[in-house]
Amino acid sequence: MTDDGPRRGAGRFITLEGGEGAGKSTQVARLKASIEARGHDCIATREPGGAPGAEMVRKLLVEGPVERWDGVTEALLHFAARREHLRTTVLPAIAGGTWVVSDRFADSTMAYQGYGHGADRAMLGTLYDIAVGEFRPDLTLILDLPVDTGLARAAARRGTETRYESLPVAFHERVRAGFLDIAAADPGRCVVIDATAGIDEIARAIGGALAKHLEA
Repeated sequence: MTDDGPRRGAGRFITLEGGEGAGKSTQVARLKASIEARGHDCIATREPGGAPGAEMVRKLLVEGPVERWDGVTEALLHFAARREHLRTTVLPAIAGGTWVVSDRFADSTMAYQGYGHGADRAMLGTLYDIAVGEFRPDLTLILDLPVDTGLARAAARRGTETRYESLPVAFHERVRAGFLDIAAADPGRCVVIDATAGIDEIARAIGGALAKHLEA
């Protein structure tokens, strides 16, 4: 990453977004395998995290009490982790021709901190310009499902990263609405996937979106 923004190489950057329990991790693994089967080098990563320094920030964000941070503080932490993730993992991979599939990226910050917590969305856009620059995902897949279904799934596999899951249902409804707004505003990049379907059906829908939007 340079002061003028990152430089895109021969690889591609695909992000999966959605609320709690949407099944992103499963589909990231499936998509990585599918891309590799097409003959591309591919890595899977996640946000917050995906690089040593960013993983340290992740622990601060996803564990502990819900009142630990407000929306603005969370956004600042997310963008600090995001810049490290891009600088250390994503951009070098893309420059070398590797495809990158990420479980969450900046749309999650807009949905969770902007729509969910009510942080100023213009401020979030400014933070994006500072930390990321002109770089954008080639394709964003938004896994959408009802909030109660997602929270039930998340509770069934509950571990230590429960901070966001513990927020009120109304918060998660705002997050879902945010993701759908983001998709509607950028249809050239975003595809909404029905995440109430079975794992194989979701994977097929993702494969169709990949074939339609990117030359793989």
